[in-house]
Amino acid sequence: MIRAKHQRLVLIALAMVALIGAGLLAAWALRNQASYFYVPSEMRSNPPSPGRAVRLGGMVARGSIHTAADGVTTLFVVSDGKTEVPVRFKGIAPSLFVEGSGVVAEGKLGADGTFVADNLLAKHDEKYVPREMQDMTTDQAKQVVAGTK
Repeated sequence: MIRAKHQRLVLIALAMVALIGAGLLAAWALRNQASYFYVPSEMRSNPPSPGRAVRLGGMVARGSIHTAADGVTTLFVVSDGKTEVPVRFKGIAPSLFVEGSGVVAEGKLGADGTFVADNLLAKHDEKYVPREMQDMTTDQAKQVVAGTK
């Protein structure tokens, strides 16, 4: 007959093994789901393997946004100040996507060195104010955000 003290130790050991096993199983299942982030200079010096989903972040180079003849493909260049990476995106670009703004493109690096984006995330600076709130004072804007007006 197993004593209560030994029975507790066995249960604790089994629980630990189960937790470690669940953690390893989750990590193994998510290994290909992780999306690594690159800036253009990193992408040039150490490119991701072909077909691997990654994120490319940087600034949209001025004068680089062009729309292809099909009307839905956007070609532009992402820069980090050191190097540039051409990007091709097919779809509707976010309204904040403009030259000189920050962007994060999700997709894969093509064989020709062009980043093929599936999704664009446009970024704005901390001074961004919605059009509806541009003419408000700081106190009025706080009231609107708080829901008191």
